[in-house]
Amino acid sequence: MASLFQEFRLKDVTLRNRIAVAPMCQYSSEDGFPNDWHLVHLGSRAVGGAGLVIVEATAVSPEGRISPADSGIYHDEHIEPFARICRFLKQHGSVPGIQIAHAGRKASANRPWEGDNHIDSDKGGWETIAPSAIPFGGTLPKVPQQMNLSEIQRVQQSFVRAAQRALAAGFQWLELHFAHGYLAHEFYSPLANHRTDQYGGTFENRTRFLLETFSAVRNVWPDHLPLTARLSVTDWIEGGVTIDESIELVRQLKTAGLDLVDVSHGFVTPDISLIPWAPGFMIPIAGRIRRESGIPTAAGWMITDPQQAEVAIKDQNADLVLLGREMLRDPYWPYHAASKLGVELPSDILPVQYARAVRR
Repeated sequence: MASLFQEFRLKDVTLRNRIAVAPMCQYSSEDGFPNDWHLVHLGSRAVGGAGLVIVEATAVSPEGRISPADSGIYHDEHIEPFARICRFLKQHGSVPGIQIAHAGRKASANRPWEGDNHIDSDKGGWETIAPSAIPFGGTLPKVPQQMNLSEIQRVQQSFVRAAQRALAAGFQWLELHFAHGYLAHEFYSPLANHRTDQYGGTFENRTRFLLETFSAVRNVWPDHLPLTARLSVTDWIEGGVTIDESIELVRQLKTAGLDLVDVSHGFVTPDISLIPWAPGFMIPIAGRIRRESGIPTAAGWMITDPQQAEVAIKDQNADLVLLGREMLRDPYWPYHAASKLGVELPSDILPVQYARAVRR
């Protein structure tokens, strides 16, 4: 059996393989509510054979949305539409996961195909918040309001309530979004955090928001279900987050109850020219973090070929591979990967509606 198609058990959850659908924003919600698009988009990947399907970055509060069309879980009324999706994913053999997030200074933006730029307040936008009153730059020039201590606590409680709603909806895997230049990453990175109080300056202070938020969620998320985090482990820019300090942060999160780290990178500034884009370029970094922190990892970014994914798992650089754009190109990538790797899928993996035609 290829390593990619071995089961993966984390806490009381077992994935049928090591293939996960990465959270990918669809910018197709109204007031945060998922709809038929989300059911079909996510459900197709479950039917396609993925072991884990993670819902896109889902805002914990209205001002935490990247765009007005973002997914959200800040109303109790959001629970049932998400529960419908969870039921379908489980029915077709995938574990339902969700990533909860706050966009910080990158919020209040148009959808990518509409400019990916900040929306003026008189055109449906809103004021943004961040650890420091420093704009992201580029097409996102709004100067955010620096959060005071009560606002920090309010956002942390929003994460807690979002986690409780996610549990009520039936999600079995929770990921906190601590990456990609959004609010938690803004606290972590010296490039975005110029505070002089207990939430800024030293490594201990810059990681305080992440550790406090994680611990608050850990207190309400069941111990038997995986609690994970996506972390930008490097900013790729001098003066930003480094891999060495991220390893220490992961160790501290592990002590606090982190079950797996989704290894990601960058995007706290608009300058991405230093990112060494290449197929699977984050896999070795995920492997280093896995070895030095002693925690399971998920690796993503430009993983497209089944053999590439197989080697990442076999060489113990990652426990899961996260596929994004490749899953958009091919929702049935797991089936095709199994064929290329010479793996015969169990008869109950293929939906009965497809099995006869696919196996002929």
